[in-house]
Amino acid sequence: MKKLIFVLSSAVCMGQTNQYMKVILSKKTGKEVNSYAEGYGTTYDSDSKKQGIVDSLGRITFESPYRGSISHIFKNKFVLRSEEGISRVKSAIIDQKGYELIPLDEQDFNTYWLSKERIISSKGGKEAIYDYKGKQIIPYSDRIRFSGKNRFFVLRDKKWFLYDFNGQQLNHREFKTDYSFEEGRALIINEDQRSEIIGINGETLHQFSKLVRDINAYPYVITQNKNTGKYGLVDTEEHIIADEIFNEITPEYFGKKEYVYLVKNGKTTVFCKNDGKLYPSNFKYLNPLFNNLFSVYNDKLKKTGIVDLKGNIILPQEYDFIKNFIISGKNFIYLKKGSDEKLLDVNLHNIIDEGVQVIGFFPENLVLKKNEQYYRFSVVNHQMTELKDIDMIRKQDVEYFNLLNQYSKPLVCKNNNNLYGILDGKGMEIVPFIYEDIIAFENAENEIIVKKEGKYGVLNFQNELLKDIVYDKYFWQKEVLRLDRNKKSDFIYFTRYRNYMPRF
Repeated sequence: MKKLIFVLSSAVCMGQTNQYMKVILSKKTGKEVNSYAEGYGTTYDSDSKKQGIVDSLGRITFESPYRGSISHIFKNKFVLRSEEGISRVKSAIIDQKGYELIPLDEQDFNTYWLSKERIISSKGGKEAIYDYKGKQIIPYSDRIRFSGKNRFFVLRDKKWFLYDFNGQQLNHREFKTDYSFEEGRALIINEDQRSEIIGINGETLHQFSKLVRDINAYPYVITQNKNTGKYGLVDTEEHIIADEIFNEITPEYFGKKEYVYLVKNGKTTVFCKNDGKLYPSNFKYLNPLFNNLFSVYNDKLKKTGIVDLKGNIILPQEYDFIKNFIISGKNFIYLKKGSDEKLLDVNLHNIIDEGVQVIGFFPENLVLKKNEQYYRFSVVNHQMTELKDIDMIRKQDVEYFNLLNQYSKPLVCKNNNNLYGILDGKGMEIVPFIYEDIIAFENAENEIIVKKEGKYGVLNFQNELLKDIVYDKYFWQKEVLRLDRNKKSDFIYFTRYRNYMPRF
């Protein structure tokens, strides 16, 4: 096995994933690097039981004198914890050199994921807002909660008040609880026990006589009858769109957010926000495709079809799988029924030949199998380019695709010499064809098992060696891979694959 040669520079590190940087820095420092992101990682010394900070060049910039932990927040900001016995724990915010930006004290920190400029310190049952230079923005109060990107709710004397990012109280209005702003709006119950939508300065945007449960379909809101528990739909002027007779109403949370789905007696009525009309249907499960088309699923038949907004059947419920893809900026619908596969354009014309298998869906093209040959297929000009010397490509199960996994993973292939490698969606080699086998996992994992000379190791889809190819066996255990060698086991936790280079 060749040894890794560590040539570390800022340019080299820019090209490595954070996952692989942990491996490189662990080998260089001789310490366990258990996190790495944005140029810095945290180290653990198994002998002293203490932690430190390492930069991208492998330099230890700080070693904690305390027993405790160091948690990376972002860039060169960290939480340092000192544990003195069971009950005495102190925390500080430090930079990469260990300088205390917020001094070590008996406090905890809430590092809100939406903010890299503000942090909550909890001490003695009180909470305060600081910036990451150590300046106090809001003094210690009963409680403080982040509310959206640049607002805080502060509790004083059992009353909540709204503050801006600079620690200024925006008005004297009192709130009964803290609320969350999304897209500059929050749904509250006001002083008169009425539903109200407020803006980011606490001002009234809309008041309602009905009980409002959800404003994610704004400028339409979902109401609920207090007596029956049934749901209805109104606009912000409280004009009734749908009476409170529905068992459930669900707005679209992703995509273009064009529709609201109203369910009653197992059938769904679609409200189209573009024309403000209701469209009853005889179907329960509808998923938007494009151009006011929907896939409809029959849970008894376990089959799927396509209908339009008016409920007209475009394709009967006889397909095993239907999904829309955006390829080269164009909308397509993929249909699978047994071994028969189709790809429909916006005019619902099939653009692939009979008997063709779709092996992979990618942002710019497809990968197809036709007559035992593999091709890269352009949806723009329908040109097919052969992937030469490829004997087999492992096809992913269609269950892989969801909101997070819009496209296929890179392709695990076997060449004509019975050696395995990996191609990207354009047919470019990203893992060389030198392995006896490659095992990729159906879940959204970035790790892959490779086999060479009868031994196993771990790579990722960026062709970075995460575990040397020296193990006798491997086991997939949910979130972790276990690798066995000489009656000893090593473990590597999965990261999640998102069709792009991982950020962390």
